[in-house]
Amino acid sequence: MKGEVIYLYAFDVANEIKTDEIKDVLANRVAPFEIRTDHTSPKDMPMYKPLSLEPSQPVSDWGGQEIFPRIRIYDIGVISIAIHVPFVVNSIPELMPFHTPFFNQEQSLDQLARRLCTEACTSLKEIMIRTSPLLEPEAYTVFCITEMPGQDQDLGNWFSENRMAIADLLTENHPGILNPMQVNEVLKVYHSYSTSDITIIDWDAALMVDLTGYVEDTVYVLELANLQLEEYRVMDQRLDRYLNKAYESIQRKRFGTFRGNESVLRKLRELRVDVTKLNDEVTHITKFFGDWYLARVYLGARERFHLDEWRTSVQDRLEHVDTLYTVTQSELTNSRMFWMELMIVIFFAIELYASFFLKK
Repeated sequence: MKGEVIYLYAFDVANEIKTDEIKDVLANRVAPFEIRTDHTSPKDMPMYKPLSLEPSQPVSDWGGQEIFPRIRIYDIGVISIAIHVPFVVNSIPELMPFHTPFFNQEQSLDQLARRLCTEACTSLKEIMIRTSPLLEPEAYTVFCITEMPGQDQDLGNWFSENRMAIADLLTENHPGILNPMQVNEVLKVYHSYSTSDITIIDWDAALMVDLTGYVEDTVYVLELANLQLEEYRVMDQRLDRYLNKAYESIQRKRFGTFRGNESVLRKLRELRVDVTKLNDEVTHITKFFGDWYLARVYLGARERFHLDEWRTSVQDRLEHVDTLYTVTQSELTNSRMFWMELMIVIFFAIELYASFFLKK
């Protein structure tokens, strides 16, 4: 069997990247990535097209063979790194070591991806808005088999015969450990367009077989789902951190002054606008694929990555932000009314004092 393992890394690096101002990155020209629509698809369907670049020379320090890094830049502030590592094996279990690959003796592929992202950020720093610290990326592994000697074009029987081995590979387990019920759970999300392709999607890895040799469109769908998971995770953590700080401030009664209340309201407004805008943009990058089969693959990935649950979590925290904003604004209004009434009482008392004592 021949093919390649594709390691996907989604890095949240900024609130926004002005992709329309990018001409080159790391001394390489960039171009919009377009899916090759081989399946039945509606005409003139708008599709999201990130900027994509591949270094002109492959890297050849991984076990003496060439590996091919690829960088995609998304205007929602994400840089996606994909590292392609070719393989030739005799059976599926031989792919197990590819779960923990090393670029060389001193550096893992994870470190290589981080280095590439750091270099890309340095090149793009002038057009990145509100940069973020480079945290741990959302990583995903895709095993792609494109040649299978002796295999006919019908992969249905092959899939049935190798269910246990495929489940072991996707879950990184030794043979014979998984219960048949767990095997069914691991393999329940799979899609096939023709008799010569099949895609099995699990939480941490996917296996893709396409005897035509073209897998880039399906990998792109998984990349988008992985990117969405990274962004929802970042938004959720960001909202959690701010809400915790805000609740602590309320408990310490730090909202008693105009200045403190106005500062909190300003931060809440900025947070609400930023997260709502990002949430909307992240949701809509997969609004149109232009291909019904790829849309089904995305729905499978969305189920596996629990994207709906992450989106609901973000929306719930946004509602908490709205509630906190309302409470803080009400407190500010009440505080202003109190001081206005107090000033009226003081002026009235001064007027009474002046009229009573000064006339005498």
